[in-house]
Amino acid sequence: MPPTEGTEGEENAVTTTEAPPVRPGARESGRSERDAALPRARPRHLGRWVVSLLVLVLLGLFIRTMATNENLDWGVVGRYLFDPTVLTGVKNTIVITALSQTIGIVGGLFLALARLSRNPVLRYGAGGYIWFFRGVPVLVQLIFWFNLGLVFPHLSLGLPGTSLELFSVPANTAITPFVAVLLGLGLNEMAYMAEIIRGGLLGVPAGQREAAASLGMTPLQTLRKVVLPQAVRMIIPPTSNQTIIMLKISALASVITYQDLLTSVQLIYSVNLRTLELLIVASIWYVALTTLLTLAQGALERRMSRSLAAVPAARPSVAARLLRGGER
Repeated sequence: MPPTEGTEGEENAVTTTEAPPVRPGARESGRSERDAALPRARPRHLGRWVVSLLVLVLLGLFIRTMATNENLDWGVVGRYLFDPTVLTGVKNTIVITALSQTIGIVGGLFLALARLSRNPVLRYGAGGYIWFFRGVPVLVQLIFWFNLGLVFPHLSLGLPGTSLELFSVPANTAITPFVAVLLGLGLNEMAYMAEIIRGGLLGVPAGQREAAASLGMTPLQTLRKVVLPQAVRMIIPPTSNQTIIMLKISALASVITYQDLLTSVQLIYSVNLRTLELLIVASIWYVALTTLLTLAQGALERRMSRSLAAVPAARPSVAARLLRGGER
């Protein structure tokens, strides 16, 4: 029997109310949404706990062995920890570290600028300096400066071609252990700081310099107001690490009899023969000074991070101000 008009209408109604076809990825996306809503079980890092426990056990055994060792007199450690000779060595270590690092930072800045210069004499001269001082061990440099009098008995300065001398002094008088350490550590640090500062300067986008030039800034103004404020954020962390390294490298000064911390404890244990106890005293002081520098580094980096987060909202970059119409 042919379908009636009513039947056709019903079929049409059924046809029009059918659900639209499901896309291939719809079910998977729905499942992923439901799975994301479900609480996830935290992975159990059993291996980490085992390794941590093993390290703690080994550390405890080491401390117990050192504390109960009959060959170590911990009374000697406590007695010489604040001995005047040791404290003098601590003071000299801090002084030589601060001065050497200052020489490295200031000299490294000029070397970095010379390396980035378009003048080939400055560029290759700075590159040769960095190549040489990074290649020669620090200990060799310290011994060389301390024995400079073997090559130049007198240090003098005068006008070339004349007998006029502005000053003349015996090399052994001028190059004291303190001066030799300062020259050896400071000049060596300049080479490393030059590469750190150069990397920080190159890390500033070139568009910042171009925008500053478009605003009419001179190269010196661009360096001082645009490049350095941004580069310093990249320079500070490795510079802090270099300062900590400098603190420990200063122990090499004991080779040329400068009375740093290590030399001070060597003077004491050469008399009482308590070598390990005095080396423990020196180690305690080195760890304490390194800890203070590490805390200062962390505080400085956090402060720089907060200022970095606040700068974009408080003051737009040079490029942004240029795009807005060059307002200052």
